[in-house]
Amino acid sequence: MSRCRTWNRVQRFGIAAYRKYSSGGGYPNISLSTPLPGIPKPVFASVDGHEKYETKITTLENGLKVASQNKFGQFCTVGILVNSGSRHEAKYPSGIAHFIEKLAFSSTAQYGSKDEILLTLEKHGGICDCQTSRDTTMYAVSAEVKGLDTVVNLLSDAVLQPRLLEEEIEMTRMAVRFELEDLNMRPDPEPLLTEMIHAAAYRGNTVGLPRFCPVQNVEKIDKKVLHNYLRNYYCPERMVLAGVGIEHEQLVECARKYLLNVKPAWGISAPANVDLSVAQYTGGIVKCMWVEKIMSTEDDFIPFAVLNMMMGGGGSFSAGGPGKGMFTRLYLNVLNRHHWMYNATSYHHSYEDSGLLCIHASADPRQVREMVEIITKEFIQMAGNAGEMELERAKTQLKSMLMMNLESRPVIFEDVGRQVLSTGKRKLPHELCDLISNVTAGDIKRVTTKMLRSKPAVAALGDLTELPSYEHIQAALSSKDGRLPRMYRLFR
Repeated sequence: MSRCRTWNRVQRFGIAAYRKYSSGGGYPNISLSTPLPGIPKPVFASVDGHEKYETKITTLENGLKVASQNKFGQFCTVGILVNSGSRHEAKYPSGIAHFIEKLAFSSTAQYGSKDEILLTLEKHGGICDCQTSRDTTMYAVSAEVKGLDTVVNLLSDAVLQPRLLEEEIEMTRMAVRFELEDLNMRPDPEPLLTEMIHAAAYRGNTVGLPRFCPVQNVEKIDKKVLHNYLRNYYCPERMVLAGVGIEHEQLVECARKYLLNVKPAWGISAPANVDLSVAQYTGGIVKCMWVEKIMSTEDDFIPFAVLNMMMGGGGSFSAGGPGKGMFTRLYLNVLNRHHWMYNATSYHHSYEDSGLLCIHASADPRQVREMVEIITKEFIQMAGNAGEMELERAKTQLKSMLMMNLESRPVIFEDVGRQVLSTGKRKLPHELCDLISNVTAGDIKRVTTKMLRSKPAVAALGDLTELPSYEHIQAALSSKDGRLPRMYRLFR
């Protein structure tokens, strides 16, 4: 009974309070900017001068670069990026970078197992990851700022002091075999097609070398092979320690402490077999759906990025909306007009010394020839004059995507690390936005015309009975209208 009486009093008080304040005269006449009594004064993030936006870079005595970007918050992302990837494996069995990615953050000189590393990071709310690409290997940790010293020490140990035990290498072999099987069985063929198109575009050199370990090399890669490779490529002058969300001086201090005079597990010696080859675009076809891709150069990176946004595209069942590319050329000219096409998407792969602009398309095997001609026509139409509205829309969409992605701390970290590793400096977001804004229709026409002069690279997967020959595809891309040469058959 007492609980009911109490509840009734609370209800009556609430109704009285509501009537008091709903009349409009019960609220105190206090400005929203006036501090409330008894409430602590809030502390807001502030930027004092333009220097807070800048990426600070310091080069240590051993050649290692330290780069940082300040960002408000109690967590940071720190990592080591190495100028090392599958493109550097010409003198080694292909697949070393793939193995290194799987072996990362295993046992080291200080930590007996991967579990010990994860438990150490757990104390600082941290996680770790390693990713390899064709030209970069990236070790990254996200953790609380107060754990920076532990994080840099752990990174140094993971990169320079891995134990590479036989049982760890054997487990890696199993993981690699499983991933290769999965690659060939997964419904989405994009990773496999990306491999194939690079093999066709840069046949047997640099970024055309396999990113995934070939099956025949799985047993060839052991501790000795890994040490020979690491001795040449894991040297300080090919590394960047990058951090986002920490003070630069603090990061430099940790770098001096843990990365300046460290003897790697494979010993110290002058790199003797560093591959400095420049990517040689060859063009060609790999048959093993349908993809076509053509060369671009690093000097025209921004115009090609805008062109890629202008082409856009996606799957025939994409959700849609202007922000998702429904006004791009591949939607308007291809997917909206040809209901039988499953997919038509533009991609842009960029590297330090080369790049690819690609259109990936898929359809029923019986309509492969017609699909190829539709895509070759789109390539030819790229060289026409871009409309003012579609160009502005593509530039705005590219800037929007850039700024949205750079709100993420790990993305900022990767951007800082990759730019400093390849160029020694970093272009800030507002500089990139200015470059995007300055792209004209003439720039689009110029880079497209240059691109179409090169041989095409073609990768095809599936039932290829109706696939035109490489010579016919090349002829279509050299014509004025993009049409394939006519074929006449007496019997079908």
